[in-house]
This record gives sequence, C-alpha cells and structure tokens, in this order.
Amino acid sequence: MMNKKGQWIFWAGLIVVLFLYPKVFGIYYTNLFVTFAIFAVYSVSFNLLLGYTALFSFGHAMFFGVGGYGTALALERISGMSLLGALGIGLLSTIIFALILCPIVVRVTGSAFAMLHLAFGQLMYILALKLRNITGGEDGIGGFPIPPLNIPGIASISMKVPENFYYFAIAVLGASLWMMWFFTKTPFGQIQVGVRDNAMRVDYLGFKVPQTKAVVYVVAGAFAGVAGSIFTLFQNLIAADSAFSILVSFGAVINTLVGGLGSFFGPLCGAAIMQILEEVTTRYTDRVELVAGLILILVIMFAPMGFMGGVRILRAKWLAHSAPKVKMEKVS
Repeated sequence: MMNKKGQWIFWAGLIVVLFLYPKVFGIYYTNLFVTFAIFAVYSVSFNLLLGYTALFSFGHAMFFGVGGYGTALALERISGMSLLGALGIGLLSTIIFALILCPIVVRVTGSAFAMLHLAFGQLMYILALKLRNITGGEDGIGGFPIPPLNIPGIASISMKVPENFYYFAIAVLGASLWMMWFFTKTPFGQIQVGVRDNAMRVDYLGFKVPQTKAVVYVVAGAFAGVAGSIFTLFQNLIAADSAFSILVSFGAVINTLVGGLGSFFGPLCGAAIMQILEEVTTRYTDRVELVAGLILILVIMFAPMGFMGGVRILRAKWLAHSAPKVKMEKVS
C-alpha cells in the first residue's frame, strides 16, 4: 500500500498524463481514450450491481440509452439549452426511470432479475425504433447543436474542438468514477456488500434489503446514464442500436468479468483490455463480437477471477515467496 505522499505523487502524475495525452497522441488516440473512459464508467456502474450487490442485469443498457436520449432531446427540442443543463436532464431522466422500475425489480434476484432486465431492455429497444416522432426511429437523433461550456465571467469553451471535449469528458467521467468509488467506501457501501454475501443476515441486523437494493440500483443507473449522455455528445448521435442494443448490455458484462468481478478497478481494466483487443481485431476482421465472445469463454475457463483476480493471486504468491527471505535476514 502506498503512503499518503506516494498517493499524492501518483494522482498528480496521473493528472499530468491525462492533461498531456491529447497533445502527445493526437486526435485519433484521444477519441479512442474518450471511448474507453465512457465505457469504463458504464462498466463500473454495472459492477455496483453485480460485483457489489449480486444483481445480474442483462439490460443495463437501458440506463445508458435513457441518459443519452434525454440529453439529445434536450439539446434538440429546447432552445438555448446549456451543456450542463442537457447533461442534468439526461441524468434526471435516468434517475426517474430507475425509480419507476425499482418497486418491480428490487424484490427479485438471480435469474429472475437478469431475465426481467433482458425483457425491459428489449422493450426499450423496440420503443426507440417505433416512437419515430420522439426518438427518430432507426436513424436516431443526430446533428443536434452542442453548446459551449460557459464558465460565467471566465470563458466560453467550444465543445466542437476535440481537445476541449476530451478535457470536459474526462473531468465529468473522472468525477463519476470518484463518486462511485467513494460510494463503495461509505457505511452504506459496506451494507451492499453484506447484501451480496448474505442478504438474510443483513435483514436480521435490521437493514431493509429491498430499500438497500433500490438505492444501489438508482445510483448504478444514474452513472450509466451519465456515461450515455457523454457518449451522445461525443458522437453527436444517439440511436437504438448504440443505446439499447443487447450488445451494449453484454459489453458491460464482458468488461466486468474480464477485468475482475467485485473489484472496483476490475471493470476499468476490462474496458481497457477489450478496447485494445477491439482496436487490434478491427484491423484484420469485422468479427469483433466473435473475438469478444472467445475472450469471455477463455476468461471463464482459465481466469474466473478476471485480470484483477490474477493480479491479486500473483501478488500473494510474490509476498509469500519473499516473506521467508525477509525473516531469515532478520534472524541472521
């Protein structure tokens, strides 16, 4: 574990790297990094459900899509809408949507929870295709104006400049990651781990399990909606296939399992690994989903704890191997 000074050096170094990244790597890899950051936040929000509360959802893309459509509709339909206002509407839309579903979904677990979300996810996908007057149907909503980021009395920053959007997106997504991490470290975050491990015992201790699940459900949905909103601004487009598709839901599952279930940083690593694999795969074939499926099968068979689980095992072996040497040196 790093001491306080080491932590400050690490975070300061990370901020410097993120600041210099677009200046060093150019537009293409900057956009690639923004894509990674979006789906990292989306996957971490999914991990709040599965890894921390044992709620397996096949429809997490619902929240991603609702946030994206909320932001797109706000910018398209409301004249003079600000950038942060549009993000706020996307976030509020997702929270309301999660609250509507809460009474139905938090009282079921296991396969029932997963299948219920698969059904809701497909319903949202069909509605996005059919409600053409609202969602644009198969074409989606695109070409909407993206306002500048206005900082009163200081500056008006254009989001049409890729480098400016990179800094804005990384700031929002980085803040989202920090808030989710902080949430897991609160006493309530520890209760949700208790619900995952033994819901009956948590209930006997006096904590309301359905209400605990409901809070986690809304929090996870809200941050998935933030990721969807940033994705919509990044693409200047939102459509059913990029928002509510089952592949978007499965993407969160794959990133979480590859990176390491239950580890906060696991989905981050999983998103990075899958982003790199996708980038390499597309240079040789368009069968990206096939390769992702094969990777998932290999992980389940040979590394069920994911990347972070493997790191923990290697670290434990290294410590166990080095401990006797340290002991002998002290004796001598």
